[in-house]
Amino acid sequence: MAAPAAATDVEIDASAGHRAINPLIYGVSYATQAQLIDLNVPLNRSGGNSATRYNWRLDARNAGKDWFFESLACGTDIFDQHGDGFVALSKAAGADSMLTVPMIGWVAKLDEGRKPLAGFSIGKYGLQQKSDLEGFVDAGNGLRLDGTPITGNDPNDASMPDGPEDERKWVEHLLAKWGGAGKGGVSYYAMDNEPSFWHDIHRDVHPVGAHAREVADKVEAYARMVKAIDPGARVVAPEEWGWTAYRYSGFDQQYAVEHGFDKAPDRTTQTNGMDYLPWLLTRWKAAGHPVDVVSVHFYPQGGVYSENGGDLSPAGQLLRNRSTRDLWDPDYLDPTWIRDRISLIPRLRQWVDRYYHPGTPIAITEYNWGAETTMNGATAQADVLGIFGREGLDMAARWATPPTGSPTYLAMKLYRNYDGRKSAFGETGISARVADPDHLSAFAALRAADGAMTVMVIDKDLSGSAQVALKIRNFAGRGGVEAYQLAEGRLEALPPANFADGAFTTTVPGPSVTLFVFKGARP
Repeated sequence: MAAPAAATDVEIDASAGHRAINPLIYGVSYATQAQLIDLNVPLNRSGGNSATRYNWRLDARNAGKDWFFESLACGTDIFDQHGDGFVALSKAAGADSMLTVPMIGWVAKLDEGRKPLAGFSIGKYGLQQKSDLEGFVDAGNGLRLDGTPITGNDPNDASMPDGPEDERKWVEHLLAKWGGAGKGGVSYYAMDNEPSFWHDIHRDVHPVGAHAREVADKVEAYARMVKAIDPGARVVAPEEWGWTAYRYSGFDQQYAVEHGFDKAPDRTTQTNGMDYLPWLLTRWKAAGHPVDVVSVHFYPQGGVYSENGGDLSPAGQLLRNRSTRDLWDPDYLDPTWIRDRISLIPRLRQWVDRYYHPGTPIAITEYNWGAETTMNGATAQADVLGIFGREGLDMAARWATPPTGSPTYLAMKLYRNYDGRKSAFGETGISARVADPDHLSAFAALRAADGAMTVMVIDKDLSGSAQVALKIRNFAGRGGVEAYQLAEGRLEALPPANFADGAFTTTVPGPSVTLFVFKGARP
């Protein structure tokens, strides 16, 4: 008979590693009112490619390359909410709104009767590789039948010019309708969406990659505009898309497609050899303090995330388990095309403290670890939220809100409303150590309201079970333990238990996420 597997130790010290956990790390994107209430999340973001060309006057949008470069009237779908409707549903659920201010210089326009317009009309520019056969058949994908891109199109076909004065009217409207930040109005304004990728997503209106100076200047101008209208509002930038965009401008990314990054023009003549994002911070510091939250987007590579859910093979799931190290581990070499040590949250903190104003909040305003309808995606999501709190991230918004009741949705609910009564993970992080976080990770925190200690244990193994020994120091609890477990796609309360002498041993299935609530010393 084989000997039973040794228990995995989780060493918890309630007197060590104290760090405030900002509740804004539990944000989402495009959540419905019901989802916001059920998840008890404090931040709802409206962003993405459609927001880049949102026309608030017409309530119209254009997602560019994502949907045949069509300008469309917004409807009732949650992803069509970029303005008043979005603020209304967020307010009704008690969540702050983050709206996206277009900076690209163009916004969507509509035909008579609010009918759509095509950025690359087949009637005007000829047959193309694909068209919107299920909706607006005149809208092509901007590629000729031989695959070459159509150039020299007229951006006025489906869009109209837009600038800071146009967006000023929108912010003034929002202030008049909803009040200022801190008084029920919009708290956060993001400066467009992934500007270094405009030349790809929105090439019908911005075919040349954005220069570093263009983005720096536009953020300064739009930030001044927002703060002149609502001094309490927080400006969020640069909202860049990922690893390459932290280092190179859009112009250099476009140049590199044919020439590589050697002698990249902007890096040579505009950023003086610096990485793009740190250079932006130096520019903004010289301008005063235009940006209040320094933000980026991050999606793990190598198939971990895709719009279709990501790699669900055993190898893909194991990579998903490891890839959360990209967020924190300075020794983790990303094995994908990146081939570098990302250590994203510490890197952002270092960049901001060195090149901008030390202590300025940092944010990851888009992220997704894929596989959201599986337990592997749920354990990754739980791991990510734990890392955000432990590493001191100030704000995050998942792209987008997972389907209600999905395993990933329930993993988020474990942190913010595990019992349906708004009970949440603690707000002061404490030390929780494990030997191998690729297999089992753990996070712990103290909760001021009742003196409880909350411990999240995440078993990432694809099958089997694990014995876990929680070794607890410096916590004066009352001996009672509540537990809530997400396994096989179901979130359930476990029978209450007790702990004594600073030890608690249990068995958890793999994969699973289990929240233990150790009752505090106060009655």
